[in-house]
Amino acid sequence: MKASSAAVASPKGGGLETVRVVTETLRLVTDKRCELYNLTERVAEIIKRHDIKEGMVLLSSLHTTLALFVNEWQTALLHDVKAMLEKVVSPRDDWRHNNPDHSDCDRHNAHSHLQATLLGHALPFSVSKGKLVLGQFQAIIAAELDGPRNRDLAVQIIGR
Repeated sequence: MKASSAAVASPKGGGLETVRVVTETLRLVTDKRCELYNLTERVAEIIKRHDIKEGMVLLSSLHTTLALFVNEWQTALLHDVKAMLEKVVSPRDDWRHNNPDHSDCDRHNAHSHLQATLLGHALPFSVSKGKLVLGQFQAIIAAELDGPRNRDLAVQIIGR
């Protein structure tokens, strides 16, 4: 973890105000080939620990087969998300990335890479009054698409 700060002009014209930049790595240990993990509380805890009241937080996956997205954390919907990913990008299809004539990858995980491109790898959030700004049913979700593995996510907070 590293933190730095910079002085910026106060929006109220009252001098300088310190803005901090905090960068931290969040470790996720996954236990299945394809699984969804709710990261909302873990990200909120990082914001709280650094006492950020107002600002932005950026969460970035440091892996090509670990995706991030926002949705409702509801059992039936989570099941549907996994089913949709497998239906749209099936692991049973003949992907070039899995073929040793075209790729040096021995994990046969082309579908995992392709599924991750559909969901994305980074999410920005506002922080207001010390809390993540999320809708009533929104959760920050990590999609492990090629586990089990140890996964790292970069968390960067810019705020005061």
